[in-house]
Amino acid sequence: MSNQLKSKQAGFSAIEMMVVVAIIAILAMIAIPSSLGRIVKEQINAALPLADIVKEPIAAAWKLTKTLPADNKEAGLPDADKIVSNLISSVEVKNGAIHMTFGNKAHSKIIGKVLSMRPAVIEESQIVPVTWVCGNAKAPDKMTVKGENKTNVAPEFLPMMCR
Repeated sequence: MSNQLKSKQAGFSAIEMMVVVAIIAILAMIAIPSSLGRIVKEQINAALPLADIVKEPIAAAWKLTKTLPADNKEAGLPDADKIVSNLISSVEVKNGAIHMTFGNKAHSKIIGKVLSMRPAVIEESQIVPVTWVCGNAKAPDKMTVKGENKTNVAPEFLPMMCR
């Protein structure tokens, strides 16, 4: 009887190993898309500050003349393809709205996609500062949003303030 106990080998069978591999594959399939989504969201958040340099001349034009610049030139900015970063390939001003196109080193899920920042104003009072509405977000009460929303980034990638 002791010979039978000694001959039994310890270890995993092929079926047990296949089950372990299948579990690891399922966990990887769950984890990879969520980490990719997080990476894309981080890139969008990292790109937002580039719009800050464009916001100032637009807000100044509203405060002084109660009009919004029609394009980059009217806002006193370089051409759209000259305002770039690692994640943005162009920043276009159109009727006061800022349209940032993702490119360069951006994730493939957002390359060529646009995120718009639109000015919200109070028509009767230029003294009230311009508020910026990101993407598909709604304007604050009693404010009017100017410009077109060209945002075509998938909603699941947009920051909360842009939904």
